Amino acid sequence: MTSKVTYKGNLRTVSQHIKSGNEFITDAPTDNNGKGEAFSPTDTVATGLASCMLTVMGIKAAQMDINMEGASAEVTKTMASNPRRISKIEVKMSLPFEADDKTKKILENTANTCPVHYSLHPDIEKIVEFDWK
Repeated sequence: MTSKVTYKGNLRTVSQHIKSGNEFITDAPTDNNGKGEAFSPTDTVATGLASCMLTVMGIKAAQMDINMEGASAEVTKTMASNPRRISKIEVKMSLPFEADDKTKKILENTANTCPVHYSLHPDIEKIVEFDWK
């Protein structure tokens, strides 16, 4: 088992990672009857894409003896209706370190082939921007 999700009422859940015991909460967003006091479930999906991209880039960078510490991503999620779903995820990567063109290409390709990217429905538009130092 990977995780356990418990409904706490008032459109809130608590998710627990079984191996580590770490937890996070989600709330329904304000545009869908919720309080919006935490990530919504769809926020976690969009954010998971950026997290996955940075993680696999970090793995590849370590193999290339590159320190990626301080790299970050800004995520913007756009929803559609009928049916309500994620229609677009925009990820702006900030990579505050020097890299030559070959290294940039390798790391960008690594990011764009992360498991979450491949797992998202192809109808979800994914716009990824890499902002190098």
